[in-house]
Amino acid sequence: MNHAPTRRLGTSDLEVSPLNLGGNVFGWTADKAASFAVLDAFRAGGGNFVDTADSYSAWAEGHTGGESEHVIGAWLADRGHDDMVIATKVSQHPDFRGLSASNVKAAAEASLGRLGLETIDLYYAHFDDAETPLAESAEAFSALVDEGKVRYVGLSNHSPDRIREWLALCDQNGWHRPVCVQPQYNLVERGIEKDLVPLAQAENLALLPYFGLARGFLTGKYRPGAADDSSPRAGRARAYLDGPRGPRVLAVLDEIAAERSAQLSTVALAWLVERPGVTSVLSSARDLDQLEGLLALSDLRLTAEETASLDEASA
Repeated sequence: MNHAPTRRLGTSDLEVSPLNLGGNVFGWTADKAASFAVLDAFRAGGGNFVDTADSYSAWAEGHTGGESEHVIGAWLADRGHDDMVIATKVSQHPDFRGLSASNVKAAAEASLGRLGLETIDLYYAHFDDAETPLAESAEAFSALVDEGKVRYVGLSNHSPDRIREWLALCDQNGWHRPVCVQPQYNLVERGIEKDLVPLAQAENLALLPYFGLARGFLTGKYRPGAADDSSPRAGRARAYLDGPRGPRVLAVLDEIAAERSAQLSTVALAWLVERPGVTSVLSSARDLDQLEGLLALSDLRLTAEETASLDEASA
């Protein structure tokens, strides 16, 4: 397996792997041992970019949030972290909701404690907070950079208008600008190409898409007439079968995957990672079998004809 070259993340000095390993499953559907195995294999396969959030996995019964950060922190303490880029987020933890200045600071300090780090490489505003003035949030994130607790700021799930407003406030006040945006983007969710992609390119913001496999739909395991899968995302993933586009995309993925002897997930991510403005694609794996298809991204470059076929099927 070839290790894919790292890519510069926006205007930052962070060099990241094209695959951004999602940590939402760590401490949830992947226990500590399974999480360690996935993280070890990811690093061995050339990956250096891990994404989590302080709220993972507060939705699970008996969980309070921070489980993923605890597992990643234990792994970093055991294995070392000098070569890793760690991203986490604030606004959804049950104890740290929203983006008020005091909350952003307190949540960052709690995340640092769980991760066992002195500095978070990339700290996201996870979801927009309409209750807090944007200037208050933007200044609070910038202050964390000045304090050395955060290297760079990112925005996740913010509309283009709110991103523009955040950037303008930073420019007007000399605050540290966000260097990336993390939107939902994949072969069956291409709405951001109209507005967010041009904005990101104009402002030198790296695009780091999440749900790159459309909640598992683009792995091919959800098919017309197939039995329901038991995974937590099965219902939403199967919704992509409604209408002609989802099955049409699967058909083209099947064809390319067969010709290339590749997994559907690898082909879907290979399309996404070469989209304009995209630096790294976010995907999670709860075991080594799932990770194998993600790491194979390093070895697969689609031809212009294959890319055009997927563009047309997913339009």
